[in-house]
Amino acid sequence: MNFIKSRTLVASTAALLALGACNPSKDVKPDQSSAGPVVATVNGMAINQRTVDMIAKQAGHSGRPDTPESRAAIIEQLALQMVIAEEAVKKGLDKTPEVADQLDAIKKSVLANAYVQDFIKNNPVSDDALKAEYDRIKASVGGTEYKARHILVEKESEAKDVIARLKKDPKAFTKLAMDRSKDPGSKAQGGELGWFDPKRMVPEFGAAVSKLEKGKFTETPVKTQFGYHVILLEDSRAIEPPPLEQVKPQLTQQLQQQNWKKQMEALKAAAKIEMVGAPAPAPSAPPSAAPK
Repeated sequence: MNFIKSRTLVASTAALLALGACNPSKDVKPDQSSAGPVVATVNGMAINQRTVDMIAKQAGHSGRPDTPESRAAIIEQLALQMVIAEEAVKKGLDKTPEVADQLDAIKKSVLANAYVQDFIKNNPVSDDALKAEYDRIKASVGGTEYKARHILVEKESEAKDVIARLKKDPKAFTKLAMDRSKDPGSKAQGGELGWFDPKRMVPEFGAAVSKLEKGKFTETPVKTQFGYHVILLEDSRAIEPPPLEQVKPQLTQQLQQQNWKKQMEALKAAAKIEMVGAPAPAPSAPPSAAPK
């Protein structure tokens, strides 16, 4: 799992170039680099296959396809940036305080990311831990979910009129919802809300639904912050959690995050961190007086 991702292709290549700009490796022969086969050289400096693979993979996380054309574009961009980076080193820009600080920050970010990846790799989530977390969540999931329709109106008198009409013809609920409901999300579907957990609804609505019998509608308007509702209960069933295999990826990610958070807290507790404060920002200049 990638906790720290490069956001753009440009950022990826720029970071890699920044790390290598201070110590360029010249006169590297093809296929003899420790970073894999050399796919191109720029003034004797190598562009390695492993670097291209890494950037292509990072681009894939953003939905960019990994194709020969995209890899050629990566190599071309790397080559151009290496030319520019070499010129920057010749001018001594890598020694300026601002650039040196940026290079140091990038290095620390890459190292921190490497540590995260190493921690995840060497501390995999066990099947027993997954099963225990699933059982814990499963025990907390319960109750009943409902399938219902509703008609939302602005005034209580309108809701009472709808109820009176339904008492004469209960089968008219769908048509009345399409004609009179103010809920844009369900109006076109005849007030259909689908299956839902009443706890996810506003309290008044959830309480009214849970008291209804199947096939019955509320004979008293249900007032909420949205207006007045007339609710028809179509069906109900016990809430069943999804099987473990279906939620395994999400649970694995959740446990990985929990494990990493504990590790971060342990590292922080063991470190000596002293907040000495940052200089206060310079006061902004007062606006100039308007001419009279």
